[in-house]
Amino acid sequence: MKYIGRDSKEEIIKRFGKHVSSGKAEFFTAVGIDFSFGKREGPFLWDATTKKRLINCHSNGGVFNLGHRNPKIVKTLVDSLKELDIGNHHLISEQRARLAEKLAELTPGDMQYTVFGVGGGEAIDLAIKLARGYTKKLKIISANGGYHGHTGFALATGDEKYRSPFGPQLPGFMQIPFNDINAIHAAIDDNTAAVIFETIPATLGMPIPDKDFYSQVQEICKKRGVLLIFDEVQTGLGRTGKMWGVDHYNVVPDIMVIGKGLSGGIYPMSATCFRPQYESFFKQDPFIHISTFGGAEVGCPVALAVLEESSKPNFLSHVQELADLFAKGFIELKKKHPEILVGLRQLGLMMGIEMVDENCGPIMSRTCYDNGILSVYANNDKRVSQLLPPLIIDKTVAAEIIERVDKALDDAKKILGLK
Repeated sequence: MKYIGRDSKEEIIKRFGKHVSSGKAEFFTAVGIDFSFGKREGPFLWDATTKKRLINCHSNGGVFNLGHRNPKIVKTLVDSLKELDIGNHHLISEQRARLAEKLAELTPGDMQYTVFGVGGGEAIDLAIKLARGYTKKLKIISANGGYHGHTGFALATGDEKYRSPFGPQLPGFMQIPFNDINAIHAAIDDNTAAVIFETIPATLGMPIPDKDFYSQVQEICKKRGVLLIFDEVQTGLGRTGKMWGVDHYNVVPDIMVIGKGLSGGIYPMSATCFRPQYESFFKQDPFIHISTFGGAEVGCPVALAVLEESSKPNFLSHVQELADLFAKGFIELKKKHPEILVGLRQLGLMMGIEMVDENCGPIMSRTCYDNGILSVYANNDKRVSQLLPPLIIDKTVAAEIIERVDKALDDAKKILGLK
């Protein structure tokens, strides 16, 4: 291999610690997860030096929905590179137009327009800028424990622990409990520009909202002239068994943000999609928001290929079949591990392993790793371990994941003194 395994494990960690992040190098070494990305293919990862194999059940929050180095996506990028480069965000673009047209076709309702970015945080920032610019109001309401990114306005929607190192909170931002319609009623006032939610809040441990929660939120927002923003960065593109997480709730947002999986794990791409009336905000000055690398032309065919693959009925049916397999598997695991396992929070393959207390998540991250699974606990609810396998796994790999989680739960119980 040309790029992988040129250095020893010790050299990789030393160089990373010296020039990238000393804190990460020390942390992962201390907890025994000093994994360095090496060969990657489909749902599997191998360490660059030890060749330890993991099944990726983190998927970088949905970046690898189609697996690592998906052959169709790789070929699309290779072909794109023969004709295209970054392009120029200021100018009219055939490639961005085609991609935006496809998003208009696939997104809920009449979401006609898209502005592209590089990452989810940037796309959330634009959604909030658009809501404030269009409504001429200030207040943005988000959920306690939610997470929308680490950039400007996106950071302001999140919990204090992520914001406080950088100074006081920006004005106009308010958090409320998730899945609490009374809190929505109380929070919205005449100065409210938008309400923003992750459809299923991953960092909060994948709590599943009541079936009518979002329809009630939408009704309130319409009555009060408030925009409804959905963050589909992790729940979009088939993760929940439908094309978009909001499809489960029969809601059409005013603005919807897509990211992570839109990249195909190959080329960074995010999108802020919105209904046609809000495009009027950009008419006065169409250059009021720019992104040098957002919607890079060379990446547009990649994102189109992702949309084509993710929207196929048989692809979505496959996700639903796998979801049933995991649901049944975790019913059996709960019977076997009642001391530690509360159950599986699940919408399709948006899954969280709920356990008895906050010690469990960090320990499960280690025991899953020891048993060949990459799984990360939910930072805003450490009782929950995120379980986000690539959507392209087959039933054999799904069964292997359940078997390895079973062993990880056994090991976690021993560490916690529950066995």
